[in-house]
Amino acid sequence: MKNFKILILFALVVLLFSSCAHTIDVQTCIEGTKIYGFWNGLWHGMISGLTFIGSLFNDDISVYAVNNNGGWYDFGFLWGVAAALGSSSTGYSKSRR
Repeated sequence: MKNFKILILFALVVLLFSSCAHTIDVQTCIEGTKIYGFWNGLWHGMISGLTFIGSLFNDDISVYAVNNNGGWYDFGFLWGVAAALGSSSTGYSKSRR
């Protein structure tokens, strides 16, 4: 029961803070600007760690392009994040036998 109360409290705090978030009208982002596709999504995913750090200090930097073409941008973004993070495990080697 104690864990449930903590979970509810956490959800309420997240809801409270997210309700104060600044929003941008998507139409103003899309009109007259470039529409980003798969290759841009791949690049944005690869540099997402750096852009996240930059976005903490500068409001003009965004991690994710709102004006994208949908699924292909998302697919490229996820592949880029996966390529940037990679795998830190060494895997199985023959010398471990």
